[in-house]
Amino acid sequence: MKRGGLELIGYCDSDYGGDAVERKSTSGYIYFLNKAPVSWCSKKQTIVVLSSYEAEYVAGCYAACQGIWLKELLAELKVISGNFVQVRMDNTSAVNLARNPVSHGRSKHIEVKYHFLRDMVNKGRVELSYCKSEEQWADLFTKSVAGDRFEVLKQEIGVVSLR
Repeated sequence: MKRGGLELIGYCDSDYGGDAVERKSTSGYIYFLNKAPVSWCSKKQTIVVLSSYEAEYVAGCYAACQGIWLKELLAELKVISGNFVQVRMDNTSAVNLARNPVSHGRSKHIEVKYHFLRDMVNKGRVELSYCKSEEQWADLFTKSVAGDRFEVLKQEIGVVSLR
């Protein structure tokens, strides 16, 4: 969504069962207003999921909630306008599940509250798009990353060293 050159874009990601004790996944998202990070989160999911695409779908729901709130806040402040929130995910199965309102056998067990994402996509309030894993800036919030990748992610999200 744009206004006067301003664009709000979110990235969301998840690991799969990263908590070794409870086997719960970690969700993460980051929102940028142009290239400036304005909101980010890393949170352990409240449920145990059965697949990586389900973990990503839950992460997408968390990100959509935050994105809609941010869009409404920025619209109220007359900073930005637009009808939808852009969210980028690196899991095509999760994107397709959110875009397709048909109940699938592989998704019927997902808690109803997480289908908020599907509802917002179908109403045109959230625009989901696939992004390559190399361009997934939310990776930093969901898993440990190797040194080189860590440095790239730090730079992309605008973290600078104070030394």
